[in-house]
Amino acid sequence: MIRKTSLIKCICIAFCLLSVLSGCEDESQSEHQNDQIVKDYIRKIEGKSEPIPPKIASRGEVLIAYSGCYDCHRLDKRSKGPAFQDIAKRYPANPVYRDMLARKVISGGFGSWGNPVMSPHPNITMEDAQNMVYFILSLEENR
Repeated sequence: MIRKTSLIKCICIAFCLLSVLSGCEDESQSEHQNDQIVKDYIRKIEGKSEPIPPKIASRGEVLIAYSGCYDCHRLDKRSKGPAFQDIAKRYPANPVYRDMLARKVISGGFGSWGNPVMSPHPNITMEDAQNMVYFILSLEENR
């Protein structure tokens, strides 16, 4: 009778250990899946970045503050639209992407970040939109 009880205890302990170990594997797989989701969400575009003059980035920051951009965007986390830091991670800081993104600010757009739709902002000048974009792109930590 004692041997049967010991065998049952051993089986229970083995089952518990397997459950704990398999839980750890699931957690690491979950972390890997989350990393993949973030990578897919950002989809970094390769390209050479140029230095962004601090004066232009500062002007862009002020323009963003007064243009209602924070209604849909945040600096470091998604809201209705992508986080500004995620945009900075995706695009290289150069005139080609600056102009493309500035046109998107003015005319609006959708699909680049999933389902969110960005409303057009036709009252923003191209120069102001470029400054705003340069502020956003300046948020990339590795520039």
